[in-house]
Amino acid sequence: MSKITFLNPEFFWLFLLIPIAVIWFLLKRNQQSATLKMSSTNGFKNSASLLTKLKPSLYVFRVLSLSSLIIALARPRTVDISNQTKTTKGIDIVMAIDVSGSMLAKDLKPNRMEALKRVAADFVEERPNDRIGLVLYASEAYTKTPVTSDKAVILEAIKDIKYDTALQDGTGIGMGLATAVNRLKDSKAKSRVIILLTDGVNNAGFIEPETASDIAKQYGIKVYTIGLGSNGMAASPYAFAPNGQGFLFKMQKVEIDERLMKSIARKTDGTYFRATSSDKLAEIYNSINKLETTEIQELKFYDYDEKYRTFVLLAGFLLLLEIGLRNTVYRSFI
Repeated sequence: MSKITFLNPEFFWLFLLIPIAVIWFLLKRNQQSATLKMSSTNGFKNSASLLTKLKPSLYVFRVLSLSSLIIALARPRTVDISNQTKTTKGIDIVMAIDVSGSMLAKDLKPNRMEALKRVAADFVEERPNDRIGLVLYASEAYTKTPVTSDKAVILEAIKDIKYDTALQDGTGIGMGLATAVNRLKDSKAKSRVIILLTDGVNNAGFIEPETASDIAKQYGIKVYTIGLGSNGMAASPYAFAPNGQGFLFKMQKVEIDERLMKSIARKTDGTYFRATSSDKLAEIYNSINKLETTEIQELKFYDYDEKYRTFVLLAGFLLLLEIGLRNTVYRSFI
């Protein structure tokens, strides 16, 4: 019953007529029956039949019929509401992530790469209505996942990110940015965004970062840049372990070309962020999430199931029952 609503609840005011009708019946009941004056009624005591005692039920049927009609006029109905969201102005996003050996540095826990994967996955889950792609780069760059709305594919690709020994080590920021631009240049989305992350300086690749940023600006692509790494020294890999299992680590100075990253962001109307810890990295992605909002249109569909017919039929049945009994069993003969 909690799901039943009434289209015309103002008709419930008619229930105020019910007490008036009952009072009227009580006042007029004696006038509706024939009377006979007698000197004594002792001989008629306890002689009333069952039908006589049930005669007032005719008026009960009429009152119930009137009540059912009032409820029917109020239009009871149940409603089933279904929601549907529609992206009216979506955003295409490419995350360009540095996967060079320095991303295994342990200044973020357990290391930079694993910390980034957790935060990037959270970011993807908070963008259910946008298309996202993934570009990985070291000295060279490649598309891990093209721009897609399938978040399961993106999340699985992020989970699979690791240091790739097949790539020559190095940091080709221009290569990563240019590949990300190539993924977005033909996009028809309202807004196109690249999140470019690195933990080092540009020292590889045949495309200069400045050239790549110029191309991004030409296509109207906004670039948010993130420098990842603590201030000072960090335990960073410098060689493979002798047994071939893992890397050897030593304390090395953290070097990030912040001047370059700020220039790329400024040129493309983006913002540069510096992530010195896992918490700070999460805050940065949260900030980008708030800066790039997607307009969503929510559509609600209402499916009404009218219930007034049941009350109309009940009112008709009670009225016919009352009329039938009054003109047959309780019919008065003069």
